[in-house]
Amino acid sequence: MWSSIWRSRDRFTLDELRYLTNQLEKIQIVNEVNKDFVIEALRSMAELLTYGDQHDPSFFDFFMEKQVMGEFIRILNISKTSSVALQLLQTISILIQNLRRENAIYYMFSNEHVNYLITYSFDLRNEELLSYYISFLRTISGKLNKNTISLLVKTRDEEVVSFPLYVEAMRFAFHEESMVRTAVRSLTLNVYHVGDDFVNKFITSAPHSDYFTNLVSFFRVQCIYLSKLVSEYPKNPCSESISAIHATVDEIEDNLYYFSDVTSAGIPVVGSLITDNILQLLVLPFLFPALQLDTDSNLKLGAVTSLYLLCCILRIVKIKDLANTIAAALLYPLESLAANSEAKKNGYASGNSCANENEEPCSDSVTPINAGQLCVDIPNKASSSHVHPEIAEGSFSSLHFSLRESLLSYITDGDNARALGSLSVLATLLQTKELDESMLDALGILPQRKQHKKLLLQALVGEGSGEERLFSFESCSPRDGVSTELDVYLKKLKEQYGVSIVGAGASPRIHRNQVLDALVKLLCRSNISTEILWDAGWLLRQLLPYSEAEFKTHHLKLLKDSYRNRRSALQRETKGIWVDLLISVLCDQWKNCKRAIEASSPRKEPKCILLPFQKLNSEVTPAESSLPAGERMCELVKVFVLLHQLQMFSLGRTLPEQPPIYPPIDIPETSRAKAVGLDVSGLKPGTEIRLVHALPCRISFERGKERYFHFLAVSVGTSGWLALVDELPLKINCGIVRVVAPLAGTNPRIDDKQSRWLHLRIRPSTLPFLDPPNMPKKRRLKPLVDGRWTLAFRDDESCKTALSMVLEEIDLQITEAERRLRPVLDLEL
Repeated sequence: MWSSIWRSRDRFTLDELRYLTNQLEKIQIVNEVNKDFVIEALRSMAELLTYGDQHDPSFFDFFMEKQVMGEFIRILNISKTSSVALQLLQTISILIQNLRRENAIYYMFSNEHVNYLITYSFDLRNEELLSYYISFLRTISGKLNKNTISLLVKTRDEEVVSFPLYVEAMRFAFHEESMVRTAVRSLTLNVYHVGDDFVNKFITSAPHSDYFTNLVSFFRVQCIYLSKLVSEYPKNPCSESISAIHATVDEIEDNLYYFSDVTSAGIPVVGSLITDNILQLLVLPFLFPALQLDTDSNLKLGAVTSLYLLCCILRIVKIKDLANTIAAALLYPLESLAANSEAKKNGYASGNSCANENEEPCSDSVTPINAGQLCVDIPNKASSSHVHPEIAEGSFSSLHFSLRESLLSYITDGDNARALGSLSVLATLLQTKELDESMLDALGILPQRKQHKKLLLQALVGEGSGEERLFSFESCSPRDGVSTELDVYLKKLKEQYGVSIVGAGASPRIHRNQVLDALVKLLCRSNISTEILWDAGWLLRQLLPYSEAEFKTHHLKLLKDSYRNRRSALQRETKGIWVDLLISVLCDQWKNCKRAIEASSPRKEPKCILLPFQKLNSEVTPAESSLPAGERMCELVKVFVLLHQLQMFSLGRTLPEQPPIYPPIDIPETSRAKAVGLDVSGLKPGTEIRLVHALPCRISFERGKERYFHFLAVSVGTSGWLALVDELPLKINCGIVRVVAPLAGTNPRIDDKQSRWLHLRIRPSTLPFLDPPNMPKKRRLKPLVDGRWTLAFRDDESCKTALSMVLEEIDLQITEAERRLRPVLDLEL
């Protein structure tokens, strides 16, 4: 009988399906002897039924008539091997996924066969079987709608009392394998987006609602682990550490996008559950305490990680109550975070709490207890007589300093990471559409154009003194008190989350001035990354998009003083070793900066907060290299361009596309460049030139191998070159350029002992970080070292002439750079 299945016949026929069904009915037990036949039969039946669904309805009619689903269940129950169970799950998954006819899906889900398989006690210690089981559950969820979901639930008195698909999936919601967790989350989203009110009530009632608490608790463990990685990175700054941080960041952001997808299903209770848990389990007891200036170093989260997480939560989780509650809490000092004493089951074992962020998290997964229900005592909101221990550890000690003021303090005095993190939080709040404008106004970051729009509307409808305030730059808010919207959320913080708000709130006008003060002070700092300064420039433009009439006098003075300092430094760069690149860098950074501060959103994602800015490493770059000077020049140009554009903006001028510099002039007839026959394209190896002014010399590029050349120094505009030229034997006084090096930065000097020797420093022709993006990575990252030329001339006089020629051409470069930069250095013109 077993060998008969292998005989040749037309496979895709109803007779074939009938034959396979009859053979299965004859089997009384599945063991090692016949398991291969059973597996092949199940696989073939899946193919036949899928074919029949698309070509011949009689296939599935036979499947229903013979109650083959019941036969599948019988085979599973008499099977002694896991491979048959695995194939059965695969077969039914294929059927559910590929059946198109609606009545076929209804049949599959009816008669409790699918629910029986869902609750069957498979040996899920087998990883392969677990994978197929989870895939089976996910496939079922993909066919759910308001009609089919009713076939998978049990009801009593019009209430859902059992939903095996959802309950069994929850057992694996926090499995150690990420693929399993992802599949479960996909299943839950399919359930939530069905929109069945009875099912929604089931999943949001205890104990199933504990899933949302467990979800945030699991997310919190990931956040603590990220903080640990970030705090350890400076001790071990290797590529593996960076990879670990990026991997954890990706997982954290995936979690937040899942929160967002869950809330987008439109189940109000779920949105409230996620909001409450994020605030109670993460934001209030962990993120906010880490932002205090005198925060305890033993907190589980560091300030930098907390700033990043705040940005991500606001940017990704689109919940109005969550965003507004966070914004309201930032405005005041938080005296204590009170919670209640009555315990409720929330799903985490109390032993899962970790001591601090420098210790390993106890677990990054949750151990299922009692079919997936996880247990821990967390105080509820009924009373404020007791403080939850996790909250007590992170209670706020800086009573006189609001969290908002802590952010501003990081901007004015913090390091790169904290300054960037605080700027990112303010920028994220500014762009959070769910945040009420009155909250932005209270924080002091409502854009001026929106304030003027509000005042104009008030003036048009005749409310109060809107017209007077519209034309008064001293008043930045239609009212100096706290807005009604803010009152609502402060009351919610106190009553719902047990947060005691102390201290009187200042007016939005004062808060706005504080923000502007912090931004201006940041722009005047010299110990901060230019990338961060550009972000501050963007935020300043968002807040003040008009003219200097809206700047305070002391703001303008600070900006002008800082601008003058940078201008003086830029003038010194015209005599520096990178003068030939100065103007091109200025033009490039002008366009980049204009694009950055006029953009609709910040340039970088929040994850940039977590890793320090990479600069040239002095341990990699040789001490004699000119690259650090080139990097300093570029950084200086970036800051100068930013301050210059802000100055133009404050004067009410429109920013041009190009910096205001003079164009290059034609090559003077009396110049060496003209004499040797150069044009504006410059000097390159292989160029034929006249040997006017060229001096014979000897140089050795390899030990014991001297070569004879003619030496020439020449400049065209701000560009300049040193050239070693081979004389052409057939052309009098002509030669071919063999070697070219930059003229700038050569630092020429005659040897102290050999007066015929001229020493020249040869720096790279370009800076590696200015290479185009399509440049091979190896070339861009290769550290460049300055070279040395020692030229031996015929006599002392020739050596002195060569020195004079080099110095004269360098002076011409400097003079031309100064001439072209004169307009941009003289802003008043």
